[in-house]
Amino acid sequence: MRNDRVLSLLGLAAKAGKVVSGDFSTLEAIKSRKAFLVILAEDASKNTAKKFGDKTSYYRVPLIRYATVETLAHAIGKDMRSVAALTDQGFADAIRSVVSVEEMYGEDADFETDKGIKGQGCGGHE
Repeated sequence: MRNDRVLSLLGLAAKAGKVVSGDFSTLEAIKSRKAFLVILAEDASKNTAKKFGDKTSYYRVPLIRYATVETLAHAIGKDMRSVAALTDQGFADAIRSVVSVEEMYGEDADFETDKGIKGQGCGGHE
């Protein structure tokens, strides 16, 4: 594990009821604008990665690729989940402050937002 702090915060958010996980629930949270941050496992399928990449980009929700399916699922206390969304701004901000810009937006992030963080827009709900 690269950074236990991210997984610890994710587990704490899950215990507080501020995490939704799985394809359907995460998509619903994104569409209903309840998601402040989406975490996608690095080993998620290409189809899943494209689907959530497109949805988070369209709805302007930050997306990070982090951990494996098994590690992500273990952190939130579920079985084999490749995607999860944080529904609390405070937890989302705490995780975003720990994760590097490259992990959050990829190495090809091409513009800066009003807060000076490179990427597709880091506001989530502006």
